[in-house]
Amino acid sequence: MFNFVNILFAMTLPHWYANNFISELSGRYIHLDHVLPLLNSFSGNCKIEYIAMSEKGKPIPMAVFGSGSKKVLAWSQMHGNESTTTKALMDFLNFLDQGDFLRGPIQQFLSTHTLYAIPILNPDGAELYTRENANGIDLNRDAQKLSQMESKALRKIFDKVNPELCLNLHDQRSIYGLPSGEPAVVSFLSPAAGPDRALTPARKIAMKYIAEMYKHLQPYLPKKIGRYDDTFNENCVGDTFTSLGVPTILFEAGHQRQDYQREATREYIFYALAALFNLVGVDTIAKSHEEYFEIPENLKNYRDILVRNIRLDKGKSLVSLAIQYEEVLENGDIVLKPKVDSIGELADLFGHREIDGGGATILVNSQEKVRIGETISEITDKEGVSIVNFK
Repeated sequence: MFNFVNILFAMTLPHWYANNFISELSGRYIHLDHVLPLLNSFSGNCKIEYIAMSEKGKPIPMAVFGSGSKKVLAWSQMHGNESTTTKALMDFLNFLDQGDFLRGPIQQFLSTHTLYAIPILNPDGAELYTRENANGIDLNRDAQKLSQMESKALRKIFDKVNPELCLNLHDQRSIYGLPSGEPAVVSFLSPAAGPDRALTPARKIAMKYIAEMYKHLQPYLPKKIGRYDDTFNENCVGDTFTSLGVPTILFEAGHQRQDYQREATREYIFYALAALFNLVGVDTIAKSHEEYFEIPENLKNYRDILVRNIRLDKGKSLVSLAIQYEEVLENGDIVLKPKVDSIGELADLFGHREIDGGGATILVNSQEKVRIGETISEITDKEGVSIVNFK
C-alpha cells in the first residue's frame, strides 16, 4: 500500500537522477579508460577487484557493494558495442555510493545484499566498438566452450560467488518494436533452462522480478516495454546460468525517437535497477510470475527511417524504402551511416522517422538503381528536390 513517504520517494527519484547521473559517461562509445577513473573515485563503500585480463591484456574490473548474504552478480558490455547499460549500471553504483537520498533503503540493501558488478566484461571489444572480443568471438555464444579469457573470468566469478541472482545487461538494436506499433525501448527476458522452456523455479523467480520492474516502468514507458523470445541456446550465458538453477534476468536497452545516444533509455534502466531492489519506495510487487506474460513479445518491426510513397521508376507502383543505420567508429566517435535495408510495400514496418515521398520518382545518390546495403548520402526526386539529405 502506498503511503506519503513512498509517494515522496517516487516523485523525487527522477529529480535525484537528473542532478546526479554520471555526466562524464555519455554517448555510445564507452570503454575502460572512461570507466576506471570513475570506479576509483567511489568511496570506501565500494571495493574494486580485478578479476582477470582480457585477451589483449586489459584488466577486467569488478565493483563490490554491500556485505549481505544475498549475492547478486551483474555484468555489462559483454558485447563491446552495447554501452547503454554500462552507463546505467555506473549510475546505479553512484546511487548506492551516496549517503543522502534514500539512505535508509540503500543501507538496508547493502546490509542484506552483496552486489558484484562488472561494468565492462569485454574491454577489447569496447575499445574497438565491436560486438565480439579481440579474437572475433561473441562471448554470449561461448558459455559452453569457455574459449576466451573473458568468458572464463565470468564463469570463475559465477562459481566463486555462487549468486542467487544474475543480471545480464545488453543493448538491443533499433529494429525491435511491439505489436502495438510502439518501439521496444526496454526489454527483458527470463532465459530458458532447457529446450522445453519449462517454467523452472529459477525462471519463475526471474519472471516475478521482471514483472515488478515492468510495473514500475509503466508510467515512464507506457506500451513501450517488451520481452524477448525465450528459445533456448545452451551457448548463451543467461541460458546456461538459468539451467544451473540461478535466476537470471536479461536487460535490453532499446531505442526511441531520435535518442541515438541512448541517454533516455539509460535513465529507464537505472529506474529498473532501483525498482528491482525495492529502492524506489513504491509498491510494485508482482503477485506471481504469471504477470511476466502480460509483457508483449518483441517483434522486428522497426527501422530507423522509412521513406513511403515513392517510385523507383516513373509509372511504377508506389513503394517504401527502409533505411537502417550502421554504427561505425571513426576517430573516436560513433558515426551513423545510413544504408538501404529493404524496398517494397513494407506495410508491416514502422520507422523511428517516417517521410512521405509524395509519389515522387526518386534517385538514390543521384542514381536510378537502388541496391540493398548501399550507403546513402541523399535521396532526391527526379526534379532535383531533396527528400532526405544525410550529408
